[in-house]
Amino acid sequence: MSTAPTTTTDEAPGPAAPAPARGSWATLRPLVLRLHFYAGVFVAPFLLIAAVTGFLYAGAFQAERIVYRDEMTVAAVGDSRLPISQQVDAARKAHPEGTVSAVRPSPEADATTRVMLSGVKGVDPNHTLAVFVDPYTGTVRGALEQYGSTGALPLRTWIDEFHRDLHLGENGRLYSEFAASWLWVIAGGGIVLWFTRRRALRKVRGTSGRRRTLGLHGSVGVWAAAGFFFLSATGLTWSTYAGANIDELRTSLNQSTPSVSSSAAGDHSGHGASASAGDAEHGAGLDKVLAAARAEGLGDPVEIVPPADASSTYVVRQVQRSWPEKQDSVAVDPTTGEVTDTLRFADYPLLAKLTRWGIDLHTGVLFGLVNQVALMILALSLVLLIVWGYRMWWQRGRGSAFGRPIPRGAWQQVPPQILVPGVVAVAVLGYFVPLLGIPLAGFIVADVILGEIAHRKGKKTAAV
Repeated sequence: MSTAPTTTTDEAPGPAAPAPARGSWATLRPLVLRLHFYAGVFVAPFLLIAAVTGFLYAGAFQAERIVYRDEMTVAAVGDSRLPISQQVDAARKAHPEGTVSAVRPSPEADATTRVMLSGVKGVDPNHTLAVFVDPYTGTVRGALEQYGSTGALPLRTWIDEFHRDLHLGENGRLYSEFAASWLWVIAGGGIVLWFTRRRALRKVRGTSGRRRTLGLHGSVGVWAAAGFFFLSATGLTWSTYAGANIDELRTSLNQSTPSVSSSAAGDHSGHGASASAGDAEHGAGLDKVLAAARAEGLGDPVEIVPPADASSTYVVRQVQRSWPEKQDSVAVDPTTGEVTDTLRFADYPLLAKLTRWGIDLHTGVLFGLVNQVALMILALSLVLLIVWGYRMWWQRGRGSAFGRPIPRGAWQQVPPQILVPGVVAVAVLGYFVPLLGIPLAGFIVADVILGEIAHRKGKKTAAV
């Protein structure tokens, strides 16, 4: 129900039923049905792509552990670890190119340390080269291109970009924003249609043909609708246009995600101004910086970011996105090794926390494997709903062609006291979510033009 184009068949010809009372729902239902049908027909292909690629992305976390096991794990767990500075030295000897942009010390006994290099020839400028170092022996176990704050390696990065923009760059992101903008509308319309339908017509058992398809479509859609609303809302938070509007709203409400101050006190020219193998030998050094962060309670996993310039500090931040999240961060003076600023996740504004949790739940990291399996089930449900939706449309055409569309004029049945506020609400929403508002306006204009053409043709035919 929730996303298939054809919930429209909900109203296929059948035995005459008693006319419903003409209350608010009765007058709104034809309009919701028409919107659900047409939105499904045109948006379903984009949703299908998003669902399939989202399914693959949810499974990519576990696949990544298998494919890159040699790089991500050590050959044997040792008795003691080398200082982080020595591990970085080992990485730089094997890969002297570029500069060190971050270091992630081994977070588990059998995990390797990652030394991230930026500015490496042949590596995407937005990515880094992650060098994997055995923390016990200093042996370099490999190097792979890495992307994003979750440390996605090539397989997951490829699937992530396919899901986000179809590997078409910024313009490609419009597809996913378009799908996210409409998913909640289709899901919401399906819920209205399902619960305003007579209970006797909702059952699946003992039915066949179009009614059985409709029953499956509606039942699965109702159960999955909450998940679709969530995916739609969280997907929009980092989309191109709606995401920018959400960021502006959060900023105006003082709910932006804060960051630790990385400005160092005093002049530290020549100390930690660049990230290289020699960083541990100048000023405080990586080992003292990490020790200072540990003293502030920053447990694994953490990421150490070297100073950007002579007037900046080291930044050490927790990078665990699974529940309970570890997102505290500290700034450490590169000369003295003293903590100059501390930021706790507990002190984040409410909307910043909700955004963080929402994104991590959407990407499958908040609750680990359980989260990823739930996302795969949701994605599969969406695929089935789309297939059932198109099948109902086909069945409505008696198996030889797609059935007729929902007739025009449904909005004329809606009382003004409901229609006018509804139009205003849709206009405001369309402003903040442009890939919902613009297509909807285009559809209305096209529908009015087609209706006028049909009306004039009808007049000419009547005159003849």
